[in-house]
Amino acid sequence: MTRFDAATPGDRRKLFVDAITAHRQRGSPFLTVEAETDPDELAPWVQVSEDTINMDCTDAELDRLKEVLSEFPAFTIDELTRPDEAEGTNVRVVGRGDANRVAQFVDRAFAEAFELTEEYRAWVVEV
Repeated sequence: MTRFDAATPGDRRKLFVDAITAHRQRGSPFLTVEAETDPDELAPWVQVSEDTINMDCTDAELDRLKEVLSEFPAFTIDELTRPDEAEGTNVRVVGRGDANRVAQFVDRAFAEAFELTEEYRAWVVEV
């Protein structure tokens, strides 16, 4: 991979496909993507590890994520963890699909569950 960020829908999906493909080819433990936000905010993140997609969500974000999942029948919530010391929920989604389908889901999760603008910038921070 030679580029690590993108800010338009088409470029983000290409970036995500390239990152997922690199992750799978390398057999790395996981791939992490973060969305750029204001410096005072926690950046939303998504991790991909084989067929598992992991993220932290507030209750409202989780509700919106469930709406996104309704359009991806091969993707289901596998586990919800609500640590006492943290606000929100860690969500583990099992998502079987090619790199393009996983990339579509990740982009939709960022845009819709985390309510980011159409032009949000995503960074692949670990492959």
